[in-house]
Amino acid sequence: MGDNVVHLHKNTTPPVSGGPAVLTVVPDPAPAAPAEASVVAGPTVEAVDLPGNPLADWLTAVEAPVLPVWARSRASVIANVRAFGRLTWWHTRYHGFRTPKYLVKTVLLAARGFFRAAAGLWPTLSAQDHSAAVKALRAQVKARPEDVDLAVRLQAAHYARTHSRRWRFGAAAAAVAAAALGFMLAPPLLQAGIGAAVITPLAYLGRGKETRLLDQAAPPLRVDMSAQQLNEALRAAGLLKSGSGKDEKDLPRVACTMGPVRDGRGWAVIFDMPRGGGKTASDVLAKREVIAQELGVDEIQVIMSRVRAAKGGNAGRVTMWVADDDPYLGPLNPSPLEKAEKFSIWDAVPFGQDARGNRISVPVMWQSMFFGGLPRRGKTFSQRLLTAAGLLDAYVRHYVADGKGGADWMPMKACAHRLVMGAEDAAIEALKAMLQELLVEMERRFALLRDLPTSVCPEGKLTPDIMVKYNLPVVFVTIDELQEYFTAMEREDREQVINDLCRIARRGPAAGFICNFASQRPDAESVPAKLREIITIRYSTQVVDRTSSDMVLGKGKAAQGADASVLSEDHKGVGVLVTGPASFVTVRADYLDGTGFAALCRKGRALREAAGQLTGDAAGDVTAAADAAGLTVPAVVSDVLEVMRHAPRMFTTDLLAGLVNLDEDVYGDFNAERLASELETAGVKRTSKQVKISGANAAGYQRRDIEAAVPAEILLSTGR
Repeated sequence: MGDNVVHLHKNTTPPVSGGPAVLTVVPDPAPAAPAEASVVAGPTVEAVDLPGNPLADWLTAVEAPVLPVWARSRASVIANVRAFGRLTWWHTRYHGFRTPKYLVKTVLLAARGFFRAAAGLWPTLSAQDHSAAVKALRAQVKARPEDVDLAVRLQAAHYARTHSRRWRFGAAAAAVAAAALGFMLAPPLLQAGIGAAVITPLAYLGRGKETRLLDQAAPPLRVDMSAQQLNEALRAAGLLKSGSGKDEKDLPRVACTMGPVRDGRGWAVIFDMPRGGGKTASDVLAKREVIAQELGVDEIQVIMSRVRAAKGGNAGRVTMWVADDDPYLGPLNPSPLEKAEKFSIWDAVPFGQDARGNRISVPVMWQSMFFGGLPRRGKTFSQRLLTAAGLLDAYVRHYVADGKGGADWMPMKACAHRLVMGAEDAAIEALKAMLQELLVEMERRFALLRDLPTSVCPEGKLTPDIMVKYNLPVVFVTIDELQEYFTAMEREDREQVINDLCRIARRGPAAGFICNFASQRPDAESVPAKLREIITIRYSTQVVDRTSSDMVLGKGKAAQGADASVLSEDHKGVGVLVTGPASFVTVRADYLDGTGFAALCRKGRALREAAGQLTGDAAGDVTAAADAAGLTVPAVVSDVLEVMRHAPRMFTTDLLAGLVNLDEDVYGDFNAERLASELETAGVKRTSKQVKISGANAAGYQRRDIEAAVPAEILLSTGR
């Protein structure tokens, strides 16, 4: 895990290793040399490269880096040394296991080399240099047998040949015998050296053009990137002109301002598209899938972004990092909030890690958030991370609504000022009342801030000092499963709630309101565009297609590379985080399970009690008070009170349905008789078995009867 903290509210385009949001940080490319370098001397200025200046040729220097790209930062040097070490160790093991095979192969090559050496020496040993003269003289003697001089010369030549054979064969036999005797008398270590000294040249002599002693080992990398491979991938994607019979040297190529170099567990490169081709960095980002295919990897392994002018870039400069494998799989990253005692909501919230392990933190003050994606992909777990940070700040007042009404947000009863569970009629009325309360509080705050002098409130916004002095805690509005509320409402109520949410999200941040919304289906019917479009920070887990991704992250974001549809079912807790028009990053969110979240809620209650900030529903919640006091309330009583949170009375059928929604494993087999028996065992005494709701009478329960089963000291502590 990296130690870098990335604040995503800045509109930045990340470089290649270790820093802001999308890719990691490497030293920025050196700026282009100015057209005219000048020397200032007093009031006059003279250009160094001015024609006629005798010093121009040797004073003018190119502003180019002295060190190679891989040696310009400590992190890059370490990454490359580690990569070289891993590669060396892999090759050592690869060839080490094949040593017996190489020894046998060497002996066979040496045998072939010995045969070739013997074949090459045979003409010398057999004195073939004399044989030609003997054969020529013998032919002449046959033609002229009476010539005595020819006979004498033939006899002399024959003697010379036989004499040469004798001493040459003798010398060779003596040398071999001496070598064999010396080898046998030598110590074992020297014998090994002699054997290697003999076999090595013989094996070299026995090799052929296609013969290789060592096997060709493939490096342990899925991508062995080079500039040539990058150009071929871009050419296949239609971003560079193809050959058309031209010489390869004449084809347009990208200019790599950095790399390709090893960067962590992947390859990093910064390149410029060639001029004259009409292709920009945006065109490259749109071809991410094709480029990944040409590089032989999945598109989730290819991370690209533009390099903006602030980082030394231009409209054609792209930074690319290609991972060796899927960077979003592996052990879960526990949230640092889980072990924290306190946290200031004015600081950026630790949220997760990017592909290279850099920590991603999200600033929530002055912001609004929207989470979307398919079910069971970690959407709610990711959304809870931001709310969890507010639990550890006593001066954060939570308003929470969960349209599903399940167990995900139930622990918030310990410290939430308002908690709405479910999307039934009573819960919808409670949501509408909560929004009205928020609007009234927002207008009250703006009126107070307007009356403060500029020396206290210079920007007309909430500050930490104003928050404490005037008891204006930050208001954290969390609503999960928005679509459940909108689909359950009548049209007029739906429009009113949407307008209220828009007002809070649009004007509330200046008064200290933070909106944190989530929906499974962020379409026009479930979450209207006019609400989604005013959200500043967006996060999407896996979705079905690019259109759905754009619905969550914003129109056109998929074409820029922010595409949540490339995520797979294995990427739970992984999503694309968009923090601005040109800032996005794929994040693996920190892991905070239900048990850890519940512990933070209890810790948040204790912090608020100590600071005198425990208000609203949390102050009057009997089960939360019992938990804080260490007293035991029967689980069925606690769960029934949760289901009846917004209703003084409820029919048994509705109560059973709510309990099943709360915990299907426990209450899935309950019926009216079993529920009555369990409550009676827990100490509930019903004053009546019939209740009247909206003019209808049926079997049901009064909430006051359920509360009467809670220990009296808890009721007194909550003011009941």
